Amino acid sequence: MGRFSVISVTDAAAERVREIVKSRDDAKGIRVGIKKGGCAGMEYTIDLVTEPSAKDDHVEHAGAHIYVAPEAALYLLGTQMDFERTTLRTGFTFNNPNQTSACGCGESVELKAADLKALAEARA
Repeated sequence: MGRFSVISVTDAAAERVREIVKSRDDAKGIRVGIKKGGCAGMEYTIDLVTEPSAKDDHVEHAGAHIYVAPEAALYLLGTQMDFERTTLRTGFTFNNPNQTSACGCGESVELKAADLKALAEARA
């Protein structure tokens, strides 16, 4: 087991990332970030990565490359990224232990920074 990954990625999410990357010649993967916005205060952002940044955390799962923006890493620690297709929505979902609340639409969330001390103790 390598170093601790900021996020974990399900097979479904990895498959979708591979589909996205395959559809674009210059794509290397996707970058997950957060931005202020939405009714709960923060939204997840997903961008295509053509030039990975050395500052990003890099997660690879089943051949899919996911990069986590440095300013988002603390908010995304321990998150599981999934992809779901339901009758209401199709998209990436984030099961985030740092989420304190979400709005009804599920598009924006309230996040607190991960407690690094508690995480370290849990892993000890």
